[in-house]
Amino acid sequence: MARIEEDLQQDDIALADKMKHGRQRIIEELKKLIIGQDEVVGQALTTLFVGGNSLIVGVPGLAKTLLIHSMARVLDLKFNRIQFTPDLMPSDITGTDIIQEDPTTGRRQMVFAPGPIFANIVLADEINRTPPKTQSALLEAMQEHRVTVQGRTYTLDEPFYVFATQNPIELEGTYPLPEAQLDRFMFHIVIEHPPEDEEYEVVRTTTAVLNPQFEKPVTGADLIAFQRLVRRVPVAEPVMRYALELVRMTRPKGHNPPDVVKKWVAFGASVRAAQYLVLGGRARALTNGRYHVSFDDIRALAHPVLRHRVLTNFHAESEGITSDSIIDQLLEAVPQPRSGM
Repeated sequence: MARIEEDLQQDDIALADKMKHGRQRIIEELKKLIIGQDEVVGQALTTLFVGGNSLIVGVPGLAKTLLIHSMARVLDLKFNRIQFTPDLMPSDITGTDIIQEDPTTGRRQMVFAPGPIFANIVLADEINRTPPKTQSALLEAMQEHRVTVQGRTYTLDEPFYVFATQNPIELEGTYPLPEAQLDRFMFHIVIEHPPEDEEYEVVRTTTAVLNPQFEKPVTGADLIAFQRLVRRVPVAEPVMRYALELVRMTRPKGHNPPDVVKKWVAFGASVRAAQYLVLGGRARALTNGRYHVSFDDIRALAHPVLRHRVLTNFHAESEGITSDSIIDQLLEAVPQPRSGM
């Protein structure tokens, strides 16, 4: 404990306790409306605590939009949903300058009208239905938390998150996200059909009168404090090197990659993947009541962090080999250091 207190002061430990219990209370509030999907909810909350953005992929009807909107309600954050369509323009997202007349002087001037990106939680619904030019309007906001319009830069209010959704079964009329934009998403969250008992409960509750009243256990200011705390959690060198080694082994042109990568992978993950593995591991450790990151924290986040960064080649696609199955084999192939946490 003495070593931990060198890195985390008493105020930090109290804040870590608040983060752990706040996460549990958020989950309890969400369960008033969201049935099951515990892993998806957990990954979405890790996104919030780290300060990243996430891509949620699932067929229609699995409550992707409902989950994100409900999180915003529980946290009392400003929420905007942008329905991405082929005719959506960048200015429809960022906002634009409009001519406005001053009622007292009669003079006309250009005034900036903010777009829906000016919120705390932005849902980019079916993001792959709009052309790359419009998709790229999100890049600066996701990375820098600001937008530039007509040469002027506007800072977005904190906390700020982008959650994007995609439907994996419809490809006609869609525009695959460029790899550069995919890399901006911390997690690629896959949402599946729930088990029979949970699906029954979904049908039962959603076909009755349902108007839950949410308590607000965590504020936007708390989230900002949690994000700063996460970055102060100590990580042992072997754990950090393990995270980096997992990422480096995804690259077919790297140093001695596994055979599975040489055979099936076209492009591997960038250094941003290692950063998110470590940051996500720090958040996971705190919410599990620990003040250090373990190898298990890194392994638990490997799939959501890497699945959209490990790009399979033609041979893998023809054989039905997915990035998830490659990550499974990577976790077996990359040795876990003997020393460390």
